[in-house]
Amino acid sequence: MSNEWIVNNSIVIAVIGLFLIIGRKLSAQNSTRVTYLMGAILFFSSVITPLRTALNGDWNIVTDLPFHLCGISGLICSFLPFVKRKQFLFDFVFYSGIIGGIMSFLTPQMNGYDGSHFAYLEYYVRHILILLLPLFMFKNLNIQPSRYSSIKSFLILNLLMIFIMPLNFYLGSNYMYLAEPPEVNNPLVVGVWPYYLLWFEVFILGLMAAFYGLSRLKLNVKRPN
Repeated sequence: MSNEWIVNNSIVIAVIGLFLIIGRKLSAQNSTRVTYLMGAILFFSSVITPLRTALNGDWNIVTDLPFHLCGISGLICSFLPFVKRKQFLFDFVFYSGIIGGIMSFLTPQMNGYDGSHFAYLEYYVRHILILLLPLFMFKNLNIQPSRYSSIKSFLILNLLMIFIMPLNFYLGSNYMYLAEPPEVNNPLVVGVWPYYLLWFEVFILGLMAAFYGLSRLKLNVKRPN
């Protein structure tokens, strides 16, 4: 709740709100083009950021693999607009992107932050798009999470944990914060390892179920031709 936190999150809300409002005025074709732009920016970010880190001599396998949830969601979102069969990927990022994006703004933690304006701006642009892309597609392209998508996404998330947790032990890393809690005051972190992971499970499943329920309340709005 610092002044920086308030200013940054006010800008985030304004940008997301503006995109969603403008999207309601666009045709489906133009809305699709907007998602192409979002995907391209995310792909550029997924390539240029680790390349920049490597060129600076700071790349480290312990911290810089794209195995945090937002890193995984960012990679999926960078390809999502360009694939024809979107439903499976959309279902996952509808939850991981929106929930992960919200948490990244409420409790921001810039891993490997080098103090540069580029890294600071890239964090916010990337996380805005991770949150905004599935929300934009839901609101403006009428792509909705499928039945049982919350349960399926929860199971996929746990499969990722099964892969990443032993990787963390092997590398000494903390991807998806499975080895130790985030270094921020995150309301979803209750207790110490491994108990906070069990609470993570409860909270995430509840949030996924809530977002699925909210998605069913979507109102159909007539779009321009």
